[in-house]
Amino acid sequence: MHRLLAASRYLVLLAVLALFAATITLLLYGTISVGWLIFDAATSGALSSKGAKSLVLGFIENADLFLVATALHIMALGLYELFIDDTIPMPPWLQIHTLDDLKTKLIGVIVVVLAVVFLGHAVTWHGDHSIIYFGGAIGAVIASLAIFTGPKKKKD
Repeated sequence: MHRLLAASRYLVLLAVLALFAATITLLLYGTISVGWLIFDAATSGALSSKGAKSLVLGFIENADLFLVATALHIMALGLYELFIDDTIPMPPWLQIHTLDDLKTKLIGVIVVVLAVVFLGHAVTWHGDHSIIYFGGAIGAVIASLAIFTGPKKKKD
């Protein structure tokens, strides 16, 4: 039974492979999408503030895709480091030794994704008041995450 439980940690490879496949998919999709945005902007010939706003929104949406891909990649690397092999070379900022390390890194990316989502809404804002509620909701989530990951009190 001991060997079976010890070997069960390799089941995490399924999650690592799935997250890595999702990362590659999002990066490829985002890259193709940015290419189409640039191609469309270069060939449309219509230079207007509405066209520029649409282009900026497209780039912001793609930045959001890249950020989510980054979060998935960090999750894949973190799970691999935690369960399979912690000797793979990583920059110091990406070294993950505990689940709390992984959680903190993911929450940091989530906060940035939420900010990008809000920025996308702000770019297309038409003056209605619903953006206040949307921004407040995002702010409440970010504040909750900050409290959740805030300094842990050490037990004496």
